[in-house]
Amino acid sequence: MEPSDMQIKAAPKVLLHDHLDGGVRPSTLVELAAEVGHQLPEGTQDDPVALEEWFVTSADSGSLERYLDTFAHTLAVMQTLPALTRVARECVEDLAEDGVVYAEVRWAPELHLANGGELEEVVAAVQTGFDEGMARVAASGRKIVVRQLLTAMRQAAHATEIADLAVAWRDRGVAGFDIAGPEKGFPPSRFLAAFEQLAADNMRFTIHAGEGFGLPSIWEAVHPCGCDRLGHGVRIVDDITLEEGEAPRLGRLAAYVRDRRIPLELCPRSNVQTGAAKSIAEHPIGLLYDLGFRVTINTDNRLMSRTSMSAEMAGIVEAFGWGLPELQRLTTNAMKSAFLPYDERVDLIHEIKDAYAAL
Repeated sequence: MEPSDMQIKAAPKVLLHDHLDGGVRPSTLVELAAEVGHQLPEGTQDDPVALEEWFVTSADSGSLERYLDTFAHTLAVMQTLPALTRVARECVEDLAEDGVVYAEVRWAPELHLANGGELEEVVAAVQTGFDEGMARVAASGRKIVVRQLLTAMRQAAHATEIADLAVAWRDRGVAGFDIAGPEKGFPPSRFLAAFEQLAADNMRFTIHAGEGFGLPSIWEAVHPCGCDRLGHGVRIVDDITLEEGEAPRLGRLAAYVRDRRIPLELCPRSNVQTGAAKSIAEHPIGLLYDLGFRVTINTDNRLMSRTSMSAEMAGIVEAFGWGLPELQRLTTNAMKSAFLPYDERVDLIHEIKDAYAAL
């Protein structure tokens, strides 16, 4: 039986792939833009509703590169320490309001230094926001744990520096490392030295791969780079042969990813916007789930996709007829895959199980 909207909203959620600069509240964006004198798109300067519509329309192009262009506006207003703290605090509050109990929120410190800030300062500012947000949520009688994933941009050359920063902050709120940005022309192996250093320091990392580019991107992320998770990874379906009347056949890479239980950070609505899937109903998440991949569901960029974890769950429930058992499995998959100590993961998995049983 399909769960109700109320049950979906109440269900505990685990989010592994969410961008801080992709989840700014439209009202906050309008206020911060006015403070710093940033020119928002025409007709949206004083209208959060129109601004939100502009982001969704602009991101809905079928191109990853054009999708990424929308971030110029959110990044422009996130160049001061108070702004970073505010956006981070509101991120925690918004996720908790949607029923998220654990989240790893990623962002690229190197993109927030335009006003002369230092890397250590901007990471501290975001952590302050997360801490304030978690404290406010706790004061309201709820619970959420939010940790940072520090991202290096693949079209730049700061991966080693950002990886070192992640290691330095590992006991102060940073869960791991990531690379993001245009996949085509910037393969993961370009940053192999950073990944090798992270592995030597016993630091966990995920890699954006298999979204804007295909199987070669996934292969490099998995093999020479040794990622713990695949950011998106939706194009792994290209290594699965589907013929009418026959069982799906997995290629060598797809079989390796499945058998090694490498988590896929799938983001259905975003994947449709960037052209990685034609529609939610045709998204490979259904096939990958049925074939036993470690599938997780995520928001990617809540502003650009006008989405939330509840909206993502409702979308796949409608598309595939899934119920609470499937949603619980997706949530448990994500918690198993979190960059969190084992005992803390187990405790949260038990809490999630009890919460689903009460729905």
